[in-house]
Amino acid sequence: MRTEQEVNRVISLYSDTVKRLCVIRLKNYDDTQDIFQNVFLKYALSSVQFDSDEHEKAWFIRVTINACNDWFRDFFRKNTVSLDEALEKPTEEIKDTSHVLQAVLSLPKKYRDVIYLHFYENMTAPQISKILKINVNTVYTHITRSKELLKERLSDYE
Repeated sequence: MRTEQEVNRVISLYSDTVKRLCVIRLKNYDDTQDIFQNVFLKYALSSVQFDSDEHEKAWFIRVTINACNDWFRDFFRKNTVSLDEALEKPTEEIKDTSHVLQAVLSLPKKYRDVIYLHFYENMTAPQISKILKINVNTVYTHITRSKELLKERLSDYE
């Protein structure tokens, strides 16, 4: 295990290189931060001895590239999609009712949240009021108004 001074030294020397490599490969700031931490943690826990400064820099570059490659191979990442991608590529079931989804998504945010929690999560108005920190009567009002808006927007599909 390395000393704090050794770790601080390499962070000051190679942090820009590691971040740049991650950003170029991952194109995501949050994932870059994760890989950055993993690379320097790996260094802190390793006992590798370097022949020269170039050998040390090459080690950081190789470890960063390998960490990025591991990130791309990660099971969770391969088997999940972002919500944006899910909306762009709806499943067969959603395709049949995509007009309903579009109508719900077109509601103002305050109505959309209440509709989602009420109909998709089967929550009661008192539960919704606690989560959203709004009055219970306001929840009932939002449900009623959003139903009216949805009825108007979906009247063409009957």
